Amino acid sequence: MTAAGTRAIDLGRRSGVEHQVHAYEPSARHGRDRDARPSYGREAAAALGIDPGRLFKTLVASVDERLVLAVIPVDRELDPKALADAVEGRRAELADPAVAERATGYVVGGISPIGTRRALPVVLDASATARPTVFVSAGRRGLQLELAPADLARLTGAIVASVARDH
Repeated sequence: MTAAGTRAIDLGRRSGVEHQVHAYEPSARHGRDRDARPSYGREAAAALGIDPGRLFKTLVASVDERLVLAVIPVDRELDPKALADAVEGRRAELADPAVAERATGYVVGGISPIGTRRALPVVLDASATARPTVFVSAGRRGLQLELAPADLARLTGAIVASVARDH
């Protein structure tokens, strides 16, 4: 699998940010656990042999009808109220997957906060700052980008706030 060609990787390279691209082979069941819940991130963390708290998923949410990206650890869930508060909104809910794909230009399970088709506000969960590096999708299923949380925040213009909670 080649790491060339995603907007996220290209932007990372052009920015001069220190990063690493990690590839893994998605399973045939990629994205679903036994309970049919989405599990792209948990699968990626297992395939790469890393703590799930270091791998961050990118969720597209609608806050007062405007799209926002929430970047949270794969072993946690989004706190909609905290996300709405972080962007000075009133109500947040997850966007429909088709809307997410159109807005970002990436497919579900491969949505990166970096290099989205449309510029969207990004909120990075504050837990990222406790890690020397974090992993986010590199823009395609089976590819992860590892970089320092400060660099991720700078590349995406992210607001850093506590927007994740335990399951």
